[in-house]
Amino acid sequence: MTEHDTAIRTEDLELTYDGNRTVRALKGVSVAFATNRTTAIIGPSGCGKTTLLKCLNRLHERQPDVDVSGEVYLGDQPLYDTDEPLPAVRRRIGYVPQTPTPLPMSIYDNVAYGPRLHGSYADAELDELVERCLRKVDLWDEVRDRLGSPGAELSTGQIQRLCLARSLAVDPDVLLCDEVTSALDPVSARNVEATLESLTDEYTIVAVTHSMDQAQRIADDVVFLYLGELVEANDARSFFEDPDSERTRRFVEGRPVVDADTDEGTESGRASGAAAGDDGTPSVADSPPAGR
Repeated sequence: MTEHDTAIRTEDLELTYDGNRTVRALKGVSVAFATNRTTAIIGPSGCGKTTLLKCLNRLHERQPDVDVSGEVYLGDQPLYDTDEPLPAVRRRIGYVPQTPTPLPMSIYDNVAYGPRLHGSYADAELDELVERCLRKVDLWDEVRDRLGSPGAELSTGQIQRLCLARSLAVDPDVLLCDEVTSALDPVSARNVEATLESLTDEYTIVAVTHSMDQAQRIADDVVFLYLGELVEANDARSFFEDPDSERTRRFVEGRPVVDADTDEGTESGRASGAAAGDDGTPSVADSPPAGR
């Protein structure tokens, strides 16, 4: 991969779910995400994509029975071994979830919520900030005359862009996007993709996607996870046209991924689906059928 400044990186990151069954969702992942570029995290369902994404701003601490080791660095600053309050950490690393969910308040207040929580603004300053963020996500012209209306009244595509604006309002360094177009129609999805592409001049974007086509459209770099392990991190062109790993080549071509290290020829969807859910959490498949 071409050398770029690093915005955020992991070092030997491990995550284990210790519920009814122990599941290692991440296995010693060390990977760097370049500044002012979009990195797509891809892989079969249950390979740890969303798990890795949530580790980048410590969202997994909200879940019980989770053990995390290793470290995440924002620049040179560790995010786990730190005395910095968790809200301050998360302010610098925004997160946009898969399901677009507006806060139960007006369009204006959805965007202003974070700035009010983290700082003090005069009314004119807040007005300017709200407008600027809505313009960044190409939503201002669509809502400028109804800023006092509930955010929930917007279309699904508009709500997703509103969620992006809400994340940008606290001025993060990194923006994490978890399948942010999966619930959208094709037109709305392309609008969100165009918005993400326009934001890389100011932000570092890390995006989980199941769509190989989407990764090729929006990503500068690609990270491939398989069963919790980092297989390859490369610039997008090299990744799709001349990958370093045979497992990457097979995945890109839609063929079963062979784990050369263990000589297991398991089909990627079956192997990963049996181990965990889409975000790496233990799935229904881990539980015995009723009556046994």
